[in-house]
Amino acid sequence: MAMDSSALLSQPFLFFETPIFTLGTQSVNVIWLAKSTLCLGLMLLVVRWIRHILNTRLLVGLVVNEGDRKLIANLAGFTLLAVGIVAIMQVMGIKFETLALIFGGLGVAVGFGLQDITKNIASGITLMSERKLKVGDLIYFAGGEGRIRDIFLRSTVITSFRGSELIIPNVQLTNNIVEKWGYQAKRGRVEIPLVVEQHSNLVLVTELLLKAASQEPNVLSDPAPKALLQGFGDIGLNFELWVWTDHVDQRSLIRSALNFRIEYLFRLHAIKIPYHPTNNRNLYPAMEAAANPINGSPEAASMPSIHNALIELPYFQYFDELEIRELIEKGSPRYFNPGDILVKQDEYFPFFCVMLKGEVDAIFENEKVSQRLFSLEHRDFFGELPLLLKIPYPTSMRAVGEVVLFTIPEDCFADLLSRYPQIKAAVSEEMLKRQEYIRLCQSSLKKMGLLPEEFDNNPVTWLKSRLMKLWGN
Repeated sequence: MAMDSSALLSQPFLFFETPIFTLGTQSVNVIWLAKSTLCLGLMLLVVRWIRHILNTRLLVGLVVNEGDRKLIANLAGFTLLAVGIVAIMQVMGIKFETLALIFGGLGVAVGFGLQDITKNIASGITLMSERKLKVGDLIYFAGGEGRIRDIFLRSTVITSFRGSELIIPNVQLTNNIVEKWGYQAKRGRVEIPLVVEQHSNLVLVTELLLKAASQEPNVLSDPAPKALLQGFGDIGLNFELWVWTDHVDQRSLIRSALNFRIEYLFRLHAIKIPYHPTNNRNLYPAMEAAANPINGSPEAASMPSIHNALIELPYFQYFDELEIRELIEKGSPRYFNPGDILVKQDEYFPFFCVMLKGEVDAIFENEKVSQRLFSLEHRDFFGELPLLLKIPYPTSMRAVGEVVLFTIPEDCFADLLSRYPQIKAAVSEEMLKRQEYIRLCQSSLKKMGLLPEEFDNNPVTWLKSRLMKLWGN
């Protein structure tokens, strides 16, 4: 409809009612556009409010997992948004046939001009519906690592370990490999690959790797660290240290701390890390330093290897290198300061303990007395009776000076007794010397109801009969 300027000036409101274009049978003017925009804006606010209410109130008692709550709220919001747009358009006079034509045209336009956005929206719907990735999951992907904070139609927000937020297009998460640790995952494995020279002492390498792991506070003792020989490379032997931690989100820091410890221990014990001959040595100062031990270091002289300490013991002196390496891998050294309590009285400690350094007192305490029953020194061992009888410790074990123990897990101790007669003989001989300790074990069994009233009061005779029942000889 054509109108001259004088008519518009005389009737200014006609401008807002003048048709601009038509959608099907519906004429579109400024007032229609304003009403539609207002309705769409109000609908977006309502959808956002409903999502918030669903996530923070209505679903809290029904769905425990925060990720599932956000997923349901996002899907509900997306559905309401789609239904609301269609409903508003129909209320504003656009018929369904016209809407189908409009959306068909938009589909063609999107297919040519907005392919990336369309792919990301489709990927967002896939993520929300499949639920393979959820809010709170710890993930590692090609572009970085972090925890999923929210999943939207076009992108996913990830909180990195640096504290920043990564806005990742959804297509990157659906079309690429993503390593997932699960909702609020904290425990995980950290791998430390390294190479040592071809002629290195593999037992000592294993020992030092496990020692480095045992000294790192963030490394778990259960599951125990593992030192693996992965293969034979061109310039050396390929090892890998596996450790487990309850702070997997800090694995970069843990890996760095372990690398420092390994490099130091290798230098201390003259374990050399090879470098590739085509590389510039100045680019690898740590490798160059690791090739040179700390000459004359008093610490090196005061730190004999666990390997050497074990083969000096009479019950391990016939072990070959492979057997010693297996023992070192299954056991673990523990370090104590003067006055530390190694094991508390009435506590079950599932380890056989070998004294590598220092002195330990066995202390019996009750309401009336605190008595030292015996002392143990370098090359002695303890823990065999509680393990064999399946009872708590009848005494506390207290460090007199600095103490180094080599602890062997219960199942490994049982395996040693069955495989090596010299260890069984040494254990039997030592146990029979501690009569007062045996009496306390008898008392513990009696309190637990595992000892008949008519048991033999002679501790040596009683223990021999118990060992015959346990070992059959």
